[in-house]
Amino acid sequence: MNLAWLSLGALVIAMIVSCFSELNVGVLGLALAWIVGVYLGGMSLNDVLGGFPVQLFLTLAGVTLLFTQAQLNGTLDRVAHAAVRVCRGNTGLVPVMFFVLAGLIASLGPGNVATAAMLAPMAMAVGTRAAIPPFLMAIMVGNGAQSGSLSPFAPTGIIVTGLMNKIGLGGYEWRTYILNLVAHAMVAFAGYFLFGGWRLFKSRFQGEARAETDAFTAPHWITLLVIGCVLVAVLFFNANIGMAAFTGAVVLATFRVADHDQSIRRMPWTPILMVSGVSVLVALLEKTRGLDLFTDLLSRIATPGTLTGVIAFVTGLISVYSSTSGVVLPAFLPTVPGLIARLGGDAYSVASSMNVGAHLVDMSPLSTTGAMCLAGIADATQVRPTYNKLLAWGLSMTIIGAVGCWVFL
Repeated sequence: MNLAWLSLGALVIAMIVSCFSELNVGVLGLALAWIVGVYLGGMSLNDVLGGFPVQLFLTLAGVTLLFTQAQLNGTLDRVAHAAVRVCRGNTGLVPVMFFVLAGLIASLGPGNVATAAMLAPMAMAVGTRAAIPPFLMAIMVGNGAQSGSLSPFAPTGIIVTGLMNKIGLGGYEWRTYILNLVAHAMVAFAGYFLFGGWRLFKSRFQGEARAETDAFTAPHWITLLVIGCVLVAVLFFNANIGMAAFTGAVVLATFRVADHDQSIRRMPWTPILMVSGVSVLVALLEKTRGLDLFTDLLSRIATPGTLTGVIAFVTGLISVYSSTSGVVLPAFLPTVPGLIARLGGDAYSVASSMNVGAHLVDMSPLSTTGAMCLAGIADATQVRPTYNKLLAWGLSMTIIGAVGCWVFL
């Protein structure tokens, strides 16, 4: 029992540090798992490291490498500019187009963080030229990126799929993706029209003419073709998405249409290491029965009738300050079977409440997506007001997410 409490304490320390420190919580998770498991629990190092998610690591590395190459060679940038031209100067359609584009790109593989990093600066710059309030543009492009975060091809979706498979909820990948997409679309469009977006449809703007620099060339068409082949292989031939993505990255490198070495350096190693390290620590909790203690603590703050709402609120509140994919979901999703055993209910509904509740708050400027939108604002006088609005939006999503999950799930 003492070892169970020690392992649970290690997880709590990791979650607290992730909220208030720049230290990579994955590195901290590995260190804590080693100390608690080997030196306090008498386990072998191999037993402790047995919880390292090898397949998840390879999948995340493969997918992010492929799309980092597509980003660095300008393919995704040209797709974005082509989408803006489709609006034909209608100001009100521009934020809508960025929502759709962000959701599509994030769903195809880059995920929410990489998509926000690529599109948010562009969207905020276009918004400034078109006199679109920064807050409206931010909630549209940001929630658009978030709407694709649980795609089976996106890094966070891959993480969630792996976690749900472990707790007996395999086969729900597309349902989970669509549920998260619908939730983000509902709050984004409701906020857009509620805070004045409908007025923008009455005005027009003239975008910059960049036909030459935005034109697709052979390297960009090859990149799109390779990405398409990877998706076809995964969807119709049951190929492993990570290995298919690695193969696609090799093809791009072979044809020299992307800077392979630079792409490896620019890969998002921080979240990959974060997820892997926390997974090792959570696996230790399972071996020491510390996860049972964590589940018991969660079950005490909810009733069978309020479980979905309460769990969405708790995960959302922690996710405001911590990493959704790297800390919150790896820590909470494994508790679902225990919560159902104690309180009853539908396991998928509880897991979905965690997924949706944790993601809806990520437009807060304290989270990566919100921070990237804020960083793209060129007008210094708009930064502080937009920060305050995004913070209020993110915190309000803890309540809206909880109520929504309680009502619908």
